Amino acid sequence: MQKFLGLCSAILLSASVLAPCTIGQQDRSQRPSPPAHVEFSFADGKTIVVDYSSPRAKGRKIFGGLVPYGQVWRAGANEATTLTTNTVITVGGKTVPAGTYTLFTIPNADQWTLIISKTTKNDKGGPLWGTNYAGEGQDLARTDMKVSSLPAAVENFTIAVDKLGNGASLRMDWETTRASVEISEAK
Repeated sequence: MQKFLGLCSAILLSASVLAPCTIGQQDRSQRPSPPAHVEFSFADGKTIVVDYSSPRAKGRKIFGGLVPYGQVWRAGANEATTLTTNTVITVGGKTVPAGTYTLFTIPNADQWTLIISKTTKNDKGGPLWGTNYAGEGQDLARTDMKVSSLPAAVENFTIAVDKLGNGASLRMDWETTRASVEISEAK
């Protein structure tokens, strides 16, 4: 009987020690705005990677509603959207060195501004939450994005990088709006 009680005590103690390790950890794919990943390769094999979370429209008015015009928006949900490149690129004509950056936008009805921020970590060194825009002082670059209307509504916020000539077009689609900017490898 004592062995049985000792075994039960050991199991309960182990469970109580291990439980805090899993509390707060969530399968990110089960979030209402699950993570998404986009990768694009140039002809020489150099890459651009975008990691973001994809919120859903859920019948809401998005641009000019949930996402106000003229204000910095995190371009996704949850952790900040990141752009990683292993080569020097130009984004909308602005030079971006190899590295990792955080993307924000300023949406408007007829034109958007893409913000490429140098800040990628929070004050404690962890991932930057998407709403924590560090301010213009931490901008690497700002560039205009072309805005167009989509023929049908897009439920899931989507970022894609499509081949365009020798470069690419980074596009953000949601609701009936597409915002895009050209990217090329710097020569």
